Amino acid sequence: MTPSPLPQRTAMTTPDLPPELAELRERTRRFIRETVVDAEPVPGGRLDQATRDRLQAAAKEAGVFAPLVPKEYGGQGLAIEHWSPILQEAGYSPIGPVALNCMAPDEGNMHMLNLIATEEQKKHYLAPLAAGDVRSCFGMTEPHPGAGSDPAALRTTAVRTDGGWIIDGHKRFTSGAVGAAFCIVMARTPAVDGSPEGATMFLVDLTNPGIRVGEAIHTVDRSIDGGHPHLYIENCFVPDDAVLGEVGLGFRYAQVRLGPARLTHCMRWLGLARRAHDIALDRAAKRELFGGPIDSLGLAQHLIAESVIDIETSDAIISKTAALLHSDPKAGSAMSSVAKVHCSEAIHRVIDRAVQICGGDGVSDGLPLAQYLNEVRPFRIYDGSNETHRWAIARRASAGRRATVRAGERYLGDAVVGRDGGA
Repeated sequence: MTPSPLPQRTAMTTPDLPPELAELRERTRRFIRETVVDAEPVPGGRLDQATRDRLQAAAKEAGVFAPLVPKEYGGQGLAIEHWSPILQEAGYSPIGPVALNCMAPDEGNMHMLNLIATEEQKKHYLAPLAAGDVRSCFGMTEPHPGAGSDPAALRTTAVRTDGGWIIDGHKRFTSGAVGAAFCIVMARTPAVDGSPEGATMFLVDLTNPGIRVGEAIHTVDRSIDGGHPHLYIENCFVPDDAVLGEVGLGFRYAQVRLGPARLTHCMRWLGLARRAHDIALDRAAKRELFGGPIDSLGLAQHLIAESVIDIETSDAIISKTAALLHSDPKAGSAMSSVAKVHCSEAIHRVIDRAVQICGGDGVSDGLPLAQYLNEVRPFRIYDGSNETHRWAIARRASAGRRATVRAGERYLGDAVVGRDGGA
């Protein structure tokens, strides 16, 4: 007999899902709630390797492992427009994406490797990463004045030498680097053999003597395996076949990676916001104050309603952006900035309201809500600060309006004068 769907007060409204995707979502939902939630570390703790391995093996057995990875590499092969329902279910637990092998930075690296790596590179790097046998990291962020929110400030360099390249640089916030098997390193390269001057991506094994994982950067989030340490790259030789894609096109490839990666962060964290909201709803229904349950009080109802609005608007903008990334990647990448800013702030608001509804317990380790706040707060900085995205959004809006005016549409910047002479 087919089991009945699990209840979820903040259930996603996706009635048009293909049957096989709806079934995968239901399997994922059950796996997270029945297997993963009980394995969560205490608030503020980290997932140990043995539990990680056990959960990933169980995810493979349940047929929910690696949802974004092509089937030829053991994944579920989902198209980007179908990622959100599954990743939101995975994100309902902070360790769910790790259990399903769809956590940053591996998820973004697998997506990019699948699109631009050679067959030999896919065999050597993508296959073990997709299987969960190894982890990876992405080396772009640098200490000031190097690349951060502005990738054009990239200072790490790679120069040609006999049979390959010599890379020198210093990265930081290299998420996942501790224990990773390899890093995708972004480095500035000169114009070589007809290739343009710009940036190039290199696949660098972390066993290479020219690259070293340095001191840890202690951040408030705990979900990403391998932390966010410094990475030192000194006289690091890599062969020609370490180039990922084409020389000089690294910034273009970064957009291939970063647009979808921003959106998958939104999806995972929205799942966690749903979890926080459910915790708050449970508390509001069971606890009494002033002679009745908390959820009968107007102030609590306002908080609950605002959270529902933030969840639903986030869900909608994620769906629109995913559809654009599928049909028009350039427009989708631009819209991913809008999604990233909106969702990172809305998700934080939802979890913060849940803390408020739960009162003193919300800021204690008796509930996981305070840790959820710590997990999602960095998202307003990671993948480009929200201020930088707002700057880019405004520039695109202004440029787009100028283009339509030049094409003949009426200019509305001046005051419109009425027939009576009033503005």
